[in-house]
Amino acid sequence: MSSSMPATTPVEGQAPTTNKDDGAFEDWRSSMSTRTGLGKKNPADLTPEQAAQEAEAERKVLERDWNRCEKWKKALMTNSPMVTFLLKHLELSGSPFNSSAIQCHPCPETTAGGFSPDHGILLCQNRFFSKRHMEDTLSHELIHAYDHARFDINWQNLRHHACSEIRAGNLSGDCRWLREMRRGFYGFSKQHQACVKRRAALSVMGNPSCENREMAERAVNEVWESCSKDTRPFDEIY
Repeated sequence: MSSSMPATTPVEGQAPTTNKDDGAFEDWRSSMSTRTGLGKKNPADLTPEQAAQEAEAERKVLERDWNRCEKWKKALMTNSPMVTFLLKHLELSGSPFNSSAIQCHPCPETTAGGFSPDHGILLCQNRFFSKRHMEDTLSHELIHAYDHARFDINWQNLRHHACSEIRAGNLSGDCRWLREMRRGFYGFSKQHQACVKRRAALSVMGNPSCENREMAERAVNEVWESCSKDTRPFDEIY
């Protein structure tokens, strides 16, 4: 993956290398995580007192979301079997992730998290409805990080990107049945496979090299057979 194109976890994702400056991280985060501003009042219509009240209310929301995100993140990095297993294998692969490489920031409604080779993992602090949701998202992004550490991936190659998205969706818990019900998908026959394919295509559609949905779906289908069977570093799908 190029430094400017993160893998993201769609909603229906400090840097590991400390020589990257804060401005570069902010550029990456802002490219996918700028607040939408929907529902906010026009500042020109507010009195100075009202504007100050609006700013203070937003600050409190941001602080609340960030504190919750950091609390859950630290708990998952210590206690989650899935997360600690992936962190262990990232360390064994020569790409350890500490707490500062996984950052909490606000995001728009379309994203829950992201991974960038240059900047680490983004957790969307305002998009999680439970700690379990964050666990699935963090696991998804850690699988992208593992793939980047272990394999020769060109993230602008749609087949490479699709393969990592298939693996992340397949292994992270992102497509468990209850999560699909929450999204409004109630199928029973091959539900897991359908979810993985659908969400992998959604993520690949965000790749700058992808022109349309058909191209994304074709890339997913072309690598499905081999990538859906690849469970590394796990022995099987849990």
